[in-house]
Amino acid sequence: MKVRAAVLSRMGLPPPYADSRPLTLAEVDLDPPGPGELLVRIRAAGLCHSDLSVIDGSRPRAMPMVLGHEAAAEIVECGGDTPGFAPGDQVVLAFVPSCGHCAYCAEGRAALCTPGAAANTAGTLLSGQRRWHGADGALNHHLGVSAFAEYAVVSARSAVRVDADLPPRIAALFGCAVMTGVGSVINTARVAPGHSVAIFGMGGVGLAALLGAVASGAHPIVAVDRLPAKLELARSLGATYTVLADDTAVEQVRDHTAGGADYAIETAGSAQALQQAYAATSRGGTTVTAGLPHPDRSFSVPAVSLVAEERTVKGSYMGSAVPTRDLPRYVAMYRAGKLPVEKLLTHTLRLDDINIAFDRLAAGAAVRQIVTFE
Repeated sequence: MKVRAAVLSRMGLPPPYADSRPLTLAEVDLDPPGPGELLVRIRAAGLCHSDLSVIDGSRPRAMPMVLGHEAAAEIVECGGDTPGFAPGDQVVLAFVPSCGHCAYCAEGRAALCTPGAAANTAGTLLSGQRRWHGADGALNHHLGVSAFAEYAVVSARSAVRVDADLPPRIAALFGCAVMTGVGSVINTARVAPGHSVAIFGMGGVGLAALLGAVASGAHPIVAVDRLPAKLELARSLGATYTVLADDTAVEQVRDHTAGGADYAIETAGSAQALQQAYAATSRGGTTVTAGLPHPDRSFSVPAVSLVAEERTVKGSYMGSAVPTRDLPRYVAMYRAGKLPVEKLLTHTLRLDDINIAFDRLAAGAAVRQIVTFE
């Protein structure tokens, strides 16, 4: 079938993206779904810094590619061997397909699925196939989703059924921002009531982590960002204190948390922010990083502090989530008023305006922007 999609052919084009137009809207061919796959109609797709990292080249991926990895969709056709799915179902798409049988999946660590990671790196579906085709040959899939398109073919292992009456623009947020941010608090850090939490970076993932910390009963909660407007939003969502990300940020966080946070969570994708998060963590505390810096960046810690202060540093990919377990749970929390994720949505737009929207994201002028296909 012919599908209108946003195709990235070359990474590293300079901003402003409204002028350089890294994403080209094109009519491309989409094959039918194979066994274990679903043809879905994308209802809503979110713009994330992980998409921007592919555009600017700091997160290299196979080119050319139909971009986008955070989405809610409606199943149009099942390719066979997809138990539990039927046309008409609304699904949220997870950006790591979990095979269900590798060592990591067996341990409940779906975010580390070995075949899923290999497929994402190669730009294929979990089956190893590419269902996109352009004028010059096959196009790659972005993290098994490719949400910036009217339709897509995805692995059933990337899809999680959600309530049919959940608005798509809200449902899409659960596919990355909520799953990653809330999961970093609940699954990775395992924050308990009364624990102090500092969150570095108030983008979509960081604000979702803030919501997760509030829902977990953390206190105090310190939000850190370089933009005052983001800090104002953080305070409205439950941050006890807000701190501007400058040279005094670590000292201020430590003052607000009686010597250091029990949990410091970095979501900015910055090695410098991670360095600050570690410095702001208490003795015996845990530093969690959910951001994705450029692959050549590193950070260092005083080695003795890991032992003498019993520190822990943990990575959190996809919120350490098992999507089939966690997404329904987070949706239930949203419906109960415990995760007001709708407050993360700052803009809705058409696919035609996607390059302009990435300028807005790069400037920090948006939290979550949603492309709608109604």
